[in-house]
Amino acid sequence: MTTAHPNSESSGSGSVAQVAIESPNVSDGSAMWRLARDSGVLDLNSSYAYVLWCRDFSRTSVVARVDGVVGGFVSGYVRPDAPDTIMVWQVAVDERHRGRGLAGGMLRELVDRVTHTGVRYLETTITPDNTASIRLFSALARNRGTELERRELFPADAFPDSHEGEDLYRIGPFRPTSSGT
Repeated sequence: MTTAHPNSESSGSGSVAQVAIESPNVSDGSAMWRLARDSGVLDLNSSYAYVLWCRDFSRTSVVARVDGVVGGFVSGYVRPDAPDTIMVWQVAVDERHRGRGLAGGMLRELVDRVTHTGVRYLETTITPDNTASIRLFSALARNRGTELERRELFPADAFPDSHEGEDLYRIGPFRPTSSGT
């Protein structure tokens, strides 16, 4: 399913950009890999992982097409040990489209879709210094009128490299909306 979202920003040619938020397909994997690489903050997985992600987790992930081109994505999966919880793995937005609400729109669309399958909670991990992600997920909880819990999940010494510690953010419970698929 495709959900069209108007974007009030000009696409550079003076016209209003058309935004569609939809499930990714295998051909979107390379664009997702490039967005993650170019973000400057996301851990970069192999290109193969993004292609595989689009095949195996397309129902729990979304891409935002801006004028037909992938301009952002949210990758997620339902936790096998907690079928009422979606884990958001990565959120990326092309730098040309940042600050326009695209990340929040993708998260809202994803939550709307998965609540119809019994998902009531969203989890993600965020490093303590990533203020943009903290604001994004805090706004999601606030806009949905639900709770946000934060706790340390993985201390820095859990990683074999110089990776920062990761805090777990848990948002919910969500109520199903009328616009799911």
